[in-house]
Amino acid sequence: INNAFKPLDEIFLFPPRFFVRNPTLDNFYDLFYLFRESWVPFSRYVFNTVFVAVVGTAGHVILASAAAYPLAKHRFPGKNVLFTMVLLSLMFSAHVTAIPNYMTMSWLGLIDNYAALILPAFGYSLGLYLMKQFMEQIPDALLEAAKIDGASEYRIFWSIVMPVVKPAWLTLILFSFQSLWTANAGAQKFIYSEELKTMDYAFNQILQGGIARTGTFAAVTFLMMMVPIGVFILTQSNVMQTMSTSGMKD
Repeated sequence: INNAFKPLDEIFLFPPRFFVRNPTLDNFYDLFYLFRESWVPFSRYVFNTVFVAVVGTAGHVILASAAAYPLAKHRFPGKNVLFTMVLLSLMFSAHVTAIPNYMTMSWLGLIDNYAALILPAFGYSLGLYLMKQFMEQIPDALLEAAKIDGASEYRIFWSIVMPVVKPAWLTLILFSFQSLWTANAGAQKFIYSEELKTMDYAFNQILQGGIARTGTFAAVTFLMMMVPIGVFILTQSNVMQTMSTSGMKD
């Protein structure tokens, strides 16, 4: 935050000062000037980022929760094998899966498409693992009582299970949104059209101007981190509840 409001002479001052002495908005003016000179409006980058982050997060939370429910509360052949595959997938770095992911998107014809960023987000293993572990703590007696009252599986899932695990899916929203908000690596691999690029990708392109844009880079960092911080502030009580709770007991 301090660097975003520092003039260049303070940014390069040695020894460095933590707090800004002469705050200025020049870094933000320079940033918006650079975007004004680009042929794609800044609002387009904002729309792309918000669209990818919101749709990807919503789809991930819904699919991860729907897949976690039978894994946590039902018995069927291959259940343990499926969950073991989920656990193993958490061990692979994004650098290891980069080439297979690109080949898959190419075969599906999704290169240079929003779906190249959104569809992989739907299948993040972390969300499935988190929701499954949290749903296992729901007492079976609660679900059996709902079945006796005539509730269908869908009614039990949406009206009982999802409200009970609200802290878990709010935590998942935080993690997923933050990942997609700064999805620069994915954008570099799959998106080539300027009108489809996200803010983070566009910011990094503009900042290739060298050391003279250090102040602009600080302004970019400030803007990019404010939205995830805002999301965390809105969900922090539930996130902390997820971290500390030991679950429901029969």
